[in-house]
Amino acid sequence: MRSLERHRDVGAYALGVLEEADAFRFEDHLMECPQCSLQVTEFGPTARQLLLYRRATPRAVHPLAGPGPRLLDRLLGEVAARRRAGRRLRLLAVAAAVVCAVAGPVIAMVAEGGERAVRVSATDERSGVWAQVTSEDAPWGSKLVLEVKDAAGPRACRLVAIGGDGSEETATNWTVPRHDARSNTMRGATALHPDQIDRYEVRTTAGERLVTLDAH
Repeated sequence: MRSLERHRDVGAYALGVLEEADAFRFEDHLMECPQCSLQVTEFGPTARQLLLYRRATPRAVHPLAGPGPRLLDRLLGEVAARRRAGRRLRLLAVAAAVVCAVAGPVIAMVAEGGERAVRVSATDERSGVWAQVTSEDAPWGSKLVLEVKDAAGPRACRLVAIGGDGSEETATNWTVPRHDARSNTMRGATALHPDQIDRYEVRTTAGERLVTLDAH
């Protein structure tokens, strides 16, 4: 598989429709390509929506029915739209912070469309990792925007939302580039609503906790 073909397979991999051998080769490529790693993360909300659809699909529909090329094209278009919306959300967040000048780890702001979003941030003195999570309520749970600075890469990480009852859900995952202290931004989602989330944790895929953010 040529490099260009690997880039093109990011959507199929994120949606789980690649053949096993191709998926294995793409995972090797993913460890060396931050761009594809970010795109896989951005497919997270869409993949979760398809999972919810599959659970709600009547049994008359064949359980092994997979998405066709047209559906994949629409999903790629949706991810591009989400990326543009994410940039607008970050600009609104910066503008709100400048106007309000509110100090403290938790800042409430009015996001695009009049919906209310909450932003929390924290730095872990041991790991040196800084993270910020902006959560927005949705009918099915929470939409999340994560910004993280981690200069100790390369390593694979994930954002875990922890409910008040102790339940855990992985909201998004990504790969930290080698020795890159710049802020990385990615989108995620969870079935937990904001008022059900007690805290967020940034962990490595091996289970090491890098930073904890109180949700309230």
